[in-house]
Amino acid sequence: MISHRALLLAAASWTVLGGVAAAQSLPQPRELHVDDVIVTGAPFGVTDRASLLAVDVLDEEDLAVAPAATLGDLVNGLPGVRSTNFAPGASRPVIRGLSGPRVQVLTNGLGMIDASSVSPDHQVAVDPGEARRIEIVRGPSTLVFGGSAIGGVVNIIDDRIPTERPEGVDGHVSAQYSTVDDGSSLGARLKANAGPLVLTIDGFTREASDYDVPVFPESQRLLDEEGEEPGDERTVENTFVQLDQYGAGVSWIGPRGYVGFSAKHVDTTYGVPGHEHEHEEGEEGEEEAHGEEGVSIGLEQTRYDLRGELTFETGPFSAARLSAGWADYAHTEFEGDEIGTQFFSDGAEGRFELIQRERNGWQGVVGAQLLDRTFDAVGDEAYVPRTDISEQGLYTVQRFDRGGLGFEGGLRLDKRSLESVAAERDFSNVSASAGVFFRPTAPLFLGLSVARNERAPSEVELFAEGAHVATGAFEIGNIDLDSEVATSVEATVHFAKGPFEADLHAYSARYDGFIDLRPTGADDPDSGLPIFQYVQTDADFHGFEVEAEYRLWESGDRGLTLTGAADWVRATTDLGPAARIPPWSAAAGLDWTSRRVDAGVEVRHVGEQDRTAAFERPTDSYTLVSLKGAIRPFADRNVTVFAEASNLTDAEAREHASFQKDIAPLPGRSLRAGITWRF
Repeated sequence: MISHRALLLAAASWTVLGGVAAAQSLPQPRELHVDDVIVTGAPFGVTDRASLLAVDVLDEEDLAVAPAATLGDLVNGLPGVRSTNFAPGASRPVIRGLSGPRVQVLTNGLGMIDASSVSPDHQVAVDPGEARRIEIVRGPSTLVFGGSAIGGVVNIIDDRIPTERPEGVDGHVSAQYSTVDDGSSLGARLKANAGPLVLTIDGFTREASDYDVPVFPESQRLLDEEGEEPGDERTVENTFVQLDQYGAGVSWIGPRGYVGFSAKHVDTTYGVPGHEHEHEEGEEGEEEAHGEEGVSIGLEQTRYDLRGELTFETGPFSAARLSAGWADYAHTEFEGDEIGTQFFSDGAEGRFELIQRERNGWQGVVGAQLLDRTFDAVGDEAYVPRTDISEQGLYTVQRFDRGGLGFEGGLRLDKRSLESVAAERDFSNVSASAGVFFRPTAPLFLGLSVARNERAPSEVELFAEGAHVATGAFEIGNIDLDSEVATSVEATVHFAKGPFEADLHAYSARYDGFIDLRPTGADDPDSGLPIFQYVQTDADFHGFEVEAEYRLWESGDRGLTLTGAADWVRATTDLGPAARIPPWSAAAGLDWTSRRVDAGVEVRHVGEQDRTAAFERPTDSYTLVSLKGAIRPFADRNVTVFAEASNLTDAEAREHASFQKDIAPLPGRSLRAGITWRF
């Protein structure tokens, strides 16, 4: 009997691919979002054509047809952005070669209050399915968010607390299915007026089985080291995902602002490949009957948010904004059916901002941020003790833009305290940035910025001591670590004239006291894992990102566009190459757009990486080819049917930034199809 998923796939594929053939072109990859107003890093709002920050935006139309995936996998492939790719259920963004505590993942400008930065097998406690918009800011000039954003920011913006009244009822329903993992997802959200209030409700569910790959999961390099031959297996075991998320919100919206409250609950279970625990051997030296048991992770978080804004008709400030979030997070590792290690994080974060009234090209914001969080771990892999964390920050960002010439600068003061049974540490940090930009001609924007950012060590870097199976190391923290200091310079070029648009960012960053995890040369006698310790050294990061598009042909609402993008980063410390630095990549695409049909093809090549740190294997280059399209069958364009064929050549691809690259390659050839309805 044919399943409902197969029927959905067949119907959507037939409709979309038929539309593609009618268009006599190939589907549409990512476009440059010209004149988007960016709020992440600049609360007063700056368009992407006038920003010194390196920014990419996934808007509502992008997200409506995006894969149902974790955050890291969703943004992977944007210029300068990769994924930790630890498992389909757990992947965080890697920005310019940096990840973990150096990349801040936010929801509506506030931290997640989870434990996702503690370990690469920990999922971010948010699913992109709830987002109306995602802003990815690359680089350290994000003073609004403090030292934890020294590498960049990914801000997930939802509409659970409405800021505008809908005209009647506003909503969205989406569903999709993918073949490579027998994956399906269904999501919906609704917004409606209720007298002076606006109510919202949303829900999202996703499930997927173990995914297929084109080769035996273990890399040839790993097999050669083990003296083994590849088998016939073409599935990465223990990569299933099951997620349920739901929330609701209410706002009172008046003539001078709004105030609203929301609640959200996320519950997910996912497998972690290669993360097994062996049973003890019996009296005869043989492993007990169960052998090795795969580890699955159950994550739950309940979160409450409060946000509001009050506008002023006169005075130095145009608006005051308040946002606060409270969360209770639990992460449980299951060894088979038994509870293993548990991680807990609960706390609150708040932010208050005063937006300065624009006067003769002068804009600015003054703000304060507070965080109080408790992290705890219980079980055999509780390698970090209970830690109480508090942060206080004051900041200002100022911008002066008179058209032809402008200046931008910011200053932030931070205090961070961490208290555990091992020690208590206090850090006071100062971060600052300054930039200049000018427009010699109308199509051209040139900018140069410098920044000095300080990041206090995390609880893991300070207090860790124990076996960490996810990283394959016995990790030892260093309670004497000082703050990490990054001094960076970045050049920006925006160009838009006629059919051609381009965006270029070139950067260089020097890290004083770069916190690195390095091998000691010894093994832990109990776990057998190599011992790694956190140390401080100096490091240099250099790189660039470029993306461009050229409209080959336009007629009315129809157009054919050529797109391209590339990135490169090189990172070296005084102890040698930095670990898990992504190789260069380049992509080219051809897009067809029209009122009824969008279609496109994209070819992305990722280079080999042989500059590796200790205990790290090289990775080979690979090329991925994707074909995708969408059709809007009705005149009102509210319904979109879409399909995507990814990794068409079934290429072996391994993400160098991943701890799992030698046992879990990227998925093989897959067809994904779905439908969205906005009303």
